[in-house]
Order: sequence, then structure tokens, then C-alpha cells
Amino acid sequence: MNFLAHLYLSGENVHVRLGNFIGDHVKGRAFTRYPADVQKGILLHRAIDSFTDSHLATAESKRLLRGGYGKYAGVVVDVFYDHLLASKWNNFSPFPLRGFTRGFYYQMVQNYRLLPVEVKRFLPFLIQNNRLYSYRTREGLQRALEIMSSITSLPSETLYSMAVLTQHYADFEAHFCAMFPDMIRYVANEFAVYPVGFSADMLPEPCGVQLKQNE
Repeated sequence: MNFLAHLYLSGENVHVRLGNFIGDHVKGRAFTRYPADVQKGILLHRAIDSFTDSHLATAESKRLLRGGYGKYAGVVVDVFYDHLLASKWNNFSPFPLRGFTRGFYYQMVQNYRLLPVEVKRFLPFLIQNNRLYSYRTREGLQRALEIMSSITSLPSETLYSMAVLTQHYADFEAHFCAMFPDMIRYVANEFAVYPVGFSADMLPEPCGVQLKQNE
């Protein structure tokens, strides 16, 4: 899972959300230096990554990208799944994506002092490019992959990845729709955390069921 999915799975607690957001940048036992709810978010982040990596649907998605990305196929799958979540946002949230992402940016700026140094460095660019909202389009997805390949060890195979996505879009969509509802239930059962607007008695419906959004 990439940024958007992690945040969606963090529920309403701002500090749990922050912990989930910074999870990749807090190693080992360093999470114990943070407040309790941030710790919960960091551990939630790790659990989400482990669940995603072990799901059979994710393995199938990785297989489709292995030819161009090798061991980095999972990184691209994570971004693809953020695109699919953003493009199907109405299926999973009663609140508009634009408001959700803007609210997150505001919360992270408010809690800037708690962010690791690396996150403090890239947060302004994430906000400036409106990365999370841009995931909803293929153009935004492509731009995100281009940025990642320019500043990380991700191979510069963006055109290849977009071609694979186009060719196998229905497959990636099916894999995401098989995995993500399982993920929502897992987070609810193990962490008692529910997507914003939902509860233990009412979780989002699987893909294909559109929710009514508040404007």
C-alpha cells in the first residue's frame, strides 16, 4: 500500500494517521519514542505492509510487473493500488477525495514537529504536487512514478509500467478488489480502526458498490 491507502486505513485519529504516514521512516524500536497513538499508527503501517505482501492477489499483481521491475515490482503495485483506490473512492468513502486529502495535508502541517527529518523534507513537495489527489488519474499516477524513479532506486521504467497497466487494467482492478476489502476487515479486527465514516457495525462494501457522497 502507498500513501493514500495507508491514510484511508488509519481512521479518524490524527496521531494514528500521522504514525501510519511516517511508518517507513521509523525503524526498529524507534517507534517507542513517539506518543501512544503515533506508535499505534506506526505498528499499523507495518501490519498493513505485511498483510499486503502476503496476500495472493498482490502476488498476482507483482507477477505482471516483474519483467520490468524485478524486486521492485511491489513498489509499483503499491502505487497502482493507490490509483485504483482513488479512482474508486466513491465505493469506499462517503466523503469526497479532495476534502480527505486536503484535511490530511493540514493535519500534517499542524503536527510538523512530530515528523521525521526525511518526511519534513518531502511533505512540502507532496502538498505542492497534490500527490494524493492526483492518484485518481493515469496522468497523476504516471507523474508519481516518474518522480519516484528520479529520487529513489526505483528503475526508470515508467512507460513500461503504464503500458502494463493499460494491457492488464482489469486484472489489477480484480486483484485490488480481492485484496482491499480483506485489508479493511483485517485492520478493523486487529486494530479496531475503521475508515472515516464507518464503524465496526458498518464497513465499506466491496468494489462495485458506490456510496453516496456529501458535497
